[in-house]
Amino acid sequence: MTQIDVSFFYNKIGDNMKVYLDLILIINFIFDFLILLSVSYILKRNTSITRLLLGAFSGSVSILFLFIKLNNLTLILFKLIISIIMLIVTFNYKNFKYFMHNFIYLYLVSIILGGFLYFINNSFCYNNKGFIFYKNGNVVSILFLIILSPLILYLYYKELKNYKINYSNYYNIELFFNEKDKIKLIAFLDTGNKLIDPYKKRNIIIVDRKKIIYDINEFKMILVPFKTINYNGVLKCFKVNKMIIEGIGNRYNFLVGIMDESFHMDGIDCIIGSRILEG
Repeated sequence: MTQIDVSFFYNKIGDNMKVYLDLILIINFIFDFLILLSVSYILKRNTSITRLLLGAFSGSVSILFLFIKLNNLTLILFKLIISIIMLIVTFNYKNFKYFMHNFIYLYLVSIILGGFLYFINNSFCYNNKGFIFYKNGNVVSILFLIILSPLILYLYYKELKNYKINYSNYYNIELFFNEKDKIKLIAFLDTGNKLIDPYKKRNIIIVDRKKIIYDINEFKMILVPFKTINYNGVLKCFKVNKMIIEGIGNRYNFLVGIMDESFHMDGIDCIIGSRILEG
């Protein structure tokens, strides 16, 4: 299924053109195998190495049909059919949702890998004088691209995994100080945050002080003692009317703790615990 420019693999001798079909098949087999393996890891599909090899083989054989003249619409339909065959051979068909997840990630991984390889190849194929770029006639070795491809897919897998772990715990919230005054924050769900008010057992969320645009001196402060591994202290807290957690609902009986230092996390304004998320 992976489209490789055959200009990598032919030599022109006069008006003749020599194409190395066996090399094209092997290279496409390697790329298809890497793509299917990445989809299997990302979606945690329990598939055997035999199925991965068969799926990659079914995709690589399809490269032979590219030498048949086809119009654009027929070529697109042909590629879709080959993709479906690859996925069914590799992951089987359980239901439509299962298949569509496989289908979407097959093309996402293909686009990521293809885009990186295209960028790398072009980076080495062009020279520049100032802002003027011109082709120098060199092509990056396909062996180098094959060696680099697993690294690219591994980095993509790691970043996607980190995204799932971290950003799935991000929530958009609104804090209402009264009926009209409110602030919008980005909260992070910290499952280890068990901080509660020892007096009335209210949950406490922690907010970056710089994000509170209102004068907190107008609120009645509640001092809550807390203890960490390396530090004991007192947290200044106050009560607000309510909090709206997007996609979850309203929360009322809780306290807002003030953090003087900014959070060392990407775009985080507030930390909430699992207890307040559960209501």
